[in-house]
Amino acid sequence: MPAAEKPTLIGLSKDDMAVALRDKGISDKQVKMRVSQLWHWLYVRGVSDFDHMSNVSKDMREMLKQHFTIARPEIVEEQISNDGTRKWLLRFPPRGAGRPVEIETVYIPEQGRGTLCVSSQVGCTLTCSFCHTGTQKLVRNLTAEEILSQLLLARDRLGDFPDRDTPAGAIVPNEGRKVTNVVMMGMGEPLYNFESVKKALLIATDGDGLSLSKRRVTLSTSGIVPEIYRTGEEIGVMLAISLHAVNDDLRDLLVPINKKYPLKDLLEACRAYPSLSNARRITFEYVMLRDVNDSLEDAKELVRLLKGIPAKINLIPFNPWPGTNYQCSEWEQIEKFADFINAAGYASPIRTPRGRDILAACGQLKSDSERMRKVDRMALEALMIANHGEDDDD
Repeated sequence: MPAAEKPTLIGLSKDDMAVALRDKGISDKQVKMRVSQLWHWLYVRGVSDFDHMSNVSKDMREMLKQHFTIARPEIVEEQISNDGTRKWLLRFPPRGAGRPVEIETVYIPEQGRGTLCVSSQVGCTLTCSFCHTGTQKLVRNLTAEEILSQLLLARDRLGDFPDRDTPAGAIVPNEGRKVTNVVMMGMGEPLYNFESVKKALLIATDGDGLSLSKRRVTLSTSGIVPEIYRTGEEIGVMLAISLHAVNDDLRDLLVPINKKYPLKDLLEACRAYPSLSNARRITFEYVMLRDVNDSLEDAKELVRLLKGIPAKINLIPFNPWPGTNYQCSEWEQIEKFADFINAAGYASPIRTPRGRDILAACGQLKSDSERMRKVDRMALEALMIANHGEDDDD
């Protein structure tokens, strides 16, 4: 059976993996031990070839090769920015009667941390008017394996598994893991693919494997209110909200899902998010659009709206892209806005431009159905996902 058609072991829960092994004749007495072995090889050692599982018998390895795959996705393109930001264009094989699909994953190295921006869908169902990714229609949801594989592949490429070397010249944190933080902020709305995202993140935060702290995993949503409650109860990672407006009329235009889940309902769900504290704040993303949402009146209303919610407000200078009608706020205005919010007691970092030369910035991820000309990319101002999850100094 071609590898693309074999079921994968990556992305299965331990219980599901046990069922898969039983179906292939592994005895009940052995199943728990075998699952533990495989889990260790997949998620602690990071192997992508059954033959590298040195403490698994040859017969068992042959059986696994015959029936399953643990292969990584194909890397179509790897781009490395001058600032060390890396972007991978990954291709996944067809599922059923579908066709191969491509998504983008981005890695951002910073002082003391490395953040991986992971995609949850091919394209996006939302049509946020300022977002370039949203101009690519939804093709399909990614599976739990495809979400998790982005993390495994990034750790492969960065030498972030035991006995692997970091590529020469790579910009990575000085010590410890290369991927310390994960943000579900790539292509797609993660809460419209809740079950697969949940499975992937529970494996990523499992203490016996990839072992990421839930305080270092951030799920970003445009505001799918029912699933925000479920995220808090069933996944328990950090939450980021794409807010971008302080009244329903403007947010209806910028983030159309607001028509279904207006600000009042969204903020109520945020207030109810479990374990909120100054150490576990919700991050509110706010893209700065000139003469649209950047006045001091907007800043005052933002502070009023978030009253009582432990929060951090990330101000994002808008990334122009060909065909957009919006412009970035003046830098002086962004700083005034930030100063007002800081004075009101909220941390309000202004995101630093990242990955501008490889189109790796927030809202700019889009696969090759409409690839931009290189000259367009180089001209665009870009930023990247940073300052999310634990390990903030503010």
